[in-house]
Amino acid sequence: MSESLRLALQSTLRVRSRMVDRLREQGIRDEQVLAALMAVPRHLFVEEALASRAYEDTALPLGLQQTISQPYVVARMIELLRAGRENLGKTLEVGTGCGYQAAVLAQVATEVYSVERLRGLIDRARINLRHLRLLNVRLKHADGSVGLQEAAPYDTIIVAAAAPRVPPALVEQLAEGGRLVLPVGTTEQTLVLIERTPRGPRETRLSPVRFVPLLSGTE
Repeated sequence: MSESLRLALQSTLRVRSRMVDRLREQGIRDEQVLAALMAVPRHLFVEEALASRAYEDTALPLGLQQTISQPYVVARMIELLRAGRENLGKTLEVGTGCGYQAAVLAQVATEVYSVERLRGLIDRARINLRHLRLLNVRLKHADGSVGLQEAAPYDTIIVAAAAPRVPPALVEQLAEGGRLVLPVGTTEQTLVLIERTPRGPRETRLSPVRFVPLLSGTE
């Protein structure tokens, strides 16, 4: 390894470590979630011109009117799914985007099925993820608003776009005891946790959030 490459890697690790420290200060307590964010090089998933901002706690544009979620939101949503569990089990991600969240999920899930409706993004995610050689991630170009019935049921489901209401198909694809976390709303959005219990779905409304809208169909 050249000296310049070694120094660049050290610099990246330091910046990533500072991002994780900020998340801890913001209230993320699950050390496995923090370790998962530390393990994934976020700068590889953003546009080259934005690489210097990759570890800021902010959403960044991906093109096609989509964004990569801010690190805190990624950490918070995964922490909600993981609470009290050894791992996420079989996970469905709706909204692959650039592949970053799928890479983080892969660190704490047995299997990750990630669905993206935009062909341009799913192709980019495949390229981004190829370098990490994550054997437990499967990507599919499909309409995520109806889930992915072929691999259901799922222990956990995470949605990276805001639905006007909780999609019934996603609740139906949850395993007994499974958890779904997603933003719900249009102008005003709220993070919602759904738990599938023997008595039916139990809903907990959490904090305000801001996501791109969940759309149906594929492009």
